[in-house]
Amino acid sequence: MLPDEVFPGAAVDPGLGAPPNKDPWSWEGPREAAQTPSILVVDALDINRRLLKGILKADRYHILEAARPTNALLQLDSERVDLVIVDLAMPEISGTEFCRLLKNTRATQLIPVIMTTSVLNAENEIAGIDSGADDFLVKPLRPDLVRTRVRTMLRNKALIDSLEQAESILFALARSVEHRDPDTGMHCERLAAYSVALGRAIGLSAADQLALHRGGYLHDIGKVGIPDAILFKGGLLTDQEWQIMRHHTIRGEEICRPMRSFAAVLPIIRSHHERWDGSGYPDGLRGAEIPLLARILQVADIYDALTTARPYKPAFSHSHAIEILLEEARRGWRDPELVRLFAEVFAQVFQQPDENIGTELTTASLVPTSPLHLSLENMRRELLK
Repeated sequence: MLPDEVFPGAAVDPGLGAPPNKDPWSWEGPREAAQTPSILVVDALDINRRLLKGILKADRYHILEAARPTNALLQLDSERVDLVIVDLAMPEISGTEFCRLLKNTRATQLIPVIMTTSVLNAENEIAGIDSGADDFLVKPLRPDLVRTRVRTMLRNKALIDSLEQAESILFALARSVEHRDPDTGMHCERLAAYSVALGRAIGLSAADQLALHRGGYLHDIGKVGIPDAILFKGGLLTDQEWQIMRHHTIRGEEICRPMRSFAAVLPIIRSHHERWDGSGYPDGLRGAEIPLLARILQVADIYDALTTARPYKPAFSHSHAIEILLEEARRGWRDPELVRLFAEVFAQVFQQPDENIGTELTTASLVPTSPLHLSLENMRRELLK
């Protein structure tokens, strides 16, 4: 049997709102301090757009204009935008629908939106807030109020950008760990895909699926401090080397703990090497004491290691890898229910072309008395405890 540590991370999951053809973890570098904030004004009337440009002219913003939502979306796809000002009454789609579209798309969801309207009543205000608008301005516009609201929104956006840059640096650091070993190429992507697919089948929330996706990239970030002589040693590790290797889970948690947005990922990083019988590390957790997300990622991690060629082993087939996982579950190393779920869910996935891996899996078409359906129900009960 292969030891745990030979398992040293999905294509970006569209279900989580990632923009097409863009890597959400790519780092574009910190923004230059002198870079001019960019504001996109979306209004069907040319006079309204000119008025806003005149009001904001004194602050030297980079103003973009769009008369129609479709033109605005094209600009958002090609230009950096820090703030959107959109009128409630728009051609093609309403301002609320346009705002909802931005807030439901990963690439634009953090861009603040100010909605303008000539009729502010309770119905319009509720619709705007529900669509995700961050603020309202009522026409006729007061220049001093407009400038104050815009400055406030841009200040908040700058803070969000700083947070995103810090997150991006951590992901870049995690990818550097993977790239140290040329034999594990795309491991993080596959691991994220497998984990999210299983999480969806179980019925995990979108927040938990996002944590699994992030965990696929960050689970081994603590290995950044392990010397290559230990990380890539061909023979058995000494007791001292093994202690250093085991510490990567704790170190990884320490690296990511300052980021509050990674709170749900910390248990994955710390506990993905625990074992069902309590013989794992770093805390010797057993059974349901091991966080569920860590157990999900662990099974996916081992599966990917088994089905990937390494210098010391060939790539095992899907069926052979599942046999090994089931054997490890019988030995008490893995969550037996979760391994069985993984085997049955991915038996369905592997009946389809490989590109379907990581797409949405549901139980709608499962027979209510099938083993997989019963396993899913057991897992849901655990989630509700």
